[in-house]
Amino acid sequence: MPESRGPWLPDLERWRPVVELLEWERRPDAVYEPSGLRGTWLPGGRLNAATTCVDRHAAVYGSSVAISWEGEPGDVRQLTYAELSVEVSSLAAALEGLGVGPGDVVALHLGLLPETVIAMLACARIGAVHAMVPTPLPTEALADRLAALSPKVLFTQDGAWRRGTVLPLKVRADEAVSAASAVEHTIVVRRTGIDIAWYEGDCWYHDLLGPRSLEPPHDAPALASEHPLLLVNLAHRRGRPVVVTHGTGPLLLAAAALHEGGLGDGDRTWCAGDPSWLAVQTHGIYGPLSQGGTIVLYEGTLDVPTHARAWEIIGRHEVTTLLTTPSVLRMMQAWSVSLEPLPPTPTLRRVVTFGEPGGPALQEWVSQSLGEGELAAADGWGQVELCGIVHVHDGLDGAAVPDAGLCVVDAEGRPVADGDPGELVLTRAWPSMVAESGTAPAATDVHWTTFPGWYWTGDRVRVGDAGHLEFLGRTDEVLSLSGQLVSITEVTEQLLDHPFVHRADVVERRDQQGGRYLAAAVVLDDERRTADVESLAHEVLESVRETLGGVARPRMLVVLDRFGDEIGREERRRVLASLPFADTPEPKHVTWDQVLAASRNLPMA
Repeated sequence: MPESRGPWLPDLERWRPVVELLEWERRPDAVYEPSGLRGTWLPGGRLNAATTCVDRHAAVYGSSVAISWEGEPGDVRQLTYAELSVEVSSLAAALEGLGVGPGDVVALHLGLLPETVIAMLACARIGAVHAMVPTPLPTEALADRLAALSPKVLFTQDGAWRRGTVLPLKVRADEAVSAASAVEHTIVVRRTGIDIAWYEGDCWYHDLLGPRSLEPPHDAPALASEHPLLLVNLAHRRGRPVVVTHGTGPLLLAAAALHEGGLGDGDRTWCAGDPSWLAVQTHGIYGPLSQGGTIVLYEGTLDVPTHARAWEIIGRHEVTTLLTTPSVLRMMQAWSVSLEPLPPTPTLRRVVTFGEPGGPALQEWVSQSLGEGELAAADGWGQVELCGIVHVHDGLDGAAVPDAGLCVVDAEGRPVADGDPGELVLTRAWPSMVAESGTAPAATDVHWTTFPGWYWTGDRVRVGDAGHLEFLGRTDEVLSLSGQLVSITEVTEQLLDHPFVHRADVVERRDQQGGRYLAAAVVLDDERRTADVESLAHEVLESVRETLGGVARPRMLVVLDRFGDEIGREERRRVLASLPFADTPEPKHVTWDQVLAASRNLPMA
C-alpha cells in the first residue's frame, strides 16, 4: 500500500548520512524542503563537483588512480587524483580565458577519453553546464542537437576509433556548427592524427592546456546546491525535443547514494556504454569519483580485435563492478560460446544492468559465466528524468539505498495486486527529479500531474516472483533501447518523410536472446509495391539512421498491403510485435487479412 499523497517527502532517514559523503563549502540547511511540484533538495548548501570528485581526494591520496583508460587500438593511460586535479584546474582556467563562465553551456562531442572526464569536471569547476552529445549522430541530427543546446564552446575529436576505422568527428562537427550560431570556439582533442580542416575559433586541446599546466591551481567557487551541472536530451515528447537540467548537489547526492549503497563493490568501476548515456555519467563517473574510487574507461566496441575484449578489459584493469545494459551482456553471452574457456575475471564482484530490463535468466548467466557463481548480479531500474538508477532488483542488499516508494497502481491510482499489470509511481521524493525543462515544460510536468502527489514514471510493470518488477512497456511513445531513449514518433515521422512510404508504424519486438529491437511496418505507394522491395527497404531504413542515428534505425521492415480500421493502433502493434518472423534482414511481407486473423488468436492484453 503506498503512502498517502501528502506531504511529498523523501526517505530522510537514509538520505541524511548520504549528505555527509559530499564535500560542502556551506552545509545545507536541510536535506529537503517541500515546495512546488518537486520540492527543494539541499537548500542553502554550497559545493563544487570538482572539489567533491577530485580536489579533496588529491589532497589525501593523490597517488591513487582516478582514471584507468584503454583505447580501441590497445593504448592505455592512467591518471592519478593528483594528475587529474592539475588537468582539471588547467582546463578550467583555459575555458575562463575563452570567456566561459557560470551558466554557459559547453557541448562535449567526445568518446570515452580521459579528456572527456577532464572537460566535464573543468566545466563543473567554473560553474559551466556540460552536455554530452553522442558521437555516432549523423550531421543533421548533430546540428539539431547543437541548435537545441546553444553551446558557447564545443569539444570534439579529430577522429574516433570504431571497429578499426576512424569516424571523422571534426568533419561532422564543422558541418553541424554552421547551423549552430552560438558556438564561439571548437576545442579539438587529437586522437587519431588524421588531417582536418581548421577554421576561426578552432583550437587544439593540448595547445590550450599546455602552457597553463604550471600555473597556480584554479580556485573552484562554491556554487548553490541546485546550480546546473549538466543538460541531457530526452527523446521527443509530444512531438517536441526536450532538454532537462540536473543540478550539482542533487545529482551528486543520488550518485553517491547508489554507488555506496547499491552499485559499488570494490574500488574499480567500469560502466560499459556511451558517454552520452546519463547513467554512464552519473554512475560510471560522478558516483565512483565522488567516493575516491577508480573509474575504468574504454573507448571502442567490445568485438575488436576479438570477442574476448570485454573479459580482457575486466581482467587487465582489475574491475570490481561492471555496469552496463542487458544488450551488451546478451552480446557477451552469444560470444561466450566460442570463447571456452572464458578469460578469467577474478576481481569482478558485482554486475548491474540499466537502460532496459535484464531479467533473472540473464542474471543467472552473468553470475555463472562472469563470476563462477560468486558474483552478485542485479537489474537496475531508473530514468533519465530521475538522473539514473533509482532501484536495484535482486542479487544485492539494497538496505542502504534510500527508498523511492515504488508502487504499482491502476488508472485511478489504486494499488494493484502482485502479478497484475499497472503503472509504476514513486510515492517518495528523489533528488534531481527533472529539475528544469526550458524547451517543453509541459512534457515533464506530466510526471506530477498524472497522479497528483506522486511521481508518474510512464512505465507499465507488474510485480513478479520475489518482488521483481517485470517491465511491460511504456505508456507514451518512448522506448529505451541499448541504454538510449528512442522516440517512436520521431522514427515514424522519418519513415513517412520517404516519398514511397504511404503509411507507417513502429513496434518493439524481441529477438531469440530476449533483446528488444525496433521493427517498422509500412504501406508503400501503389506503384512501388512491385519494385525491388529489398533495395527500397534498405533505402527507407538508412534514411532513419542518417537522420536520427543508428540506435533509432529499425532492424526489420514489414511491408503490408494496407492498414485497416477493424482494430485500433495498440492492437495492431501487439499483432505486429507477435508475428513469428525470422530475425533476418530481408523485408517481411504480410497482408492486412493475416494481421486480422492473428489478432483473433492473441490473448487479451
